Amino acid sequence: MFAYLVLLHDPRPHPLLCVEEPENQLYPRLVTELAEEFRLYAQSGGQVLVSTRSPDFLNAVGLDEVCWLVKRNGGTEIRRARDDAQIAAYMADGDKMGYLWKQGFFEGADPE
Repeated sequence: MFAYLVLLHDPRPHPLLCVEEPENQLYPRLVTELAEEFRLYAQSGGQVLVSTRSPDFLNAVGLDEVCWLVKRNGGTEIRRARDDAQIAAYMADGDKMGYLWKQGFFEGADPE
C-alpha cells in the first residue's frame, strides 16, 4: 500500500497509470481505500487503468468506473458497466459491482 501511495502522490503525476491486480499482497481491508486513492488520482487529471479479479475491489468502484473486454470473432470489444441496463438497475438499487460480477452479469468476462 505504501508503494501505491508514493506513486499516487508523486509531485509529477503520470498521465496514464496502469496497475495489474493491485489486490495482490494487500490486506483485504485496504482494497477499498486503494480504490479511493485511484479515484482521487483520476479526478486530479491522471488516467488510471486497473485490471483486477477481485470482487472486493469491484465493490469499491462505481458504475461509471468499470469496463471489461470481450473477445469475439478474433477481435476485442470493450463493454461499459453503465451501458448494461441490468447492471445499472441493480447498482441503482444498491447492489455492489463485485457481487454482480461473481453472479455472472458481466457477459464474456469469465473464461470459457
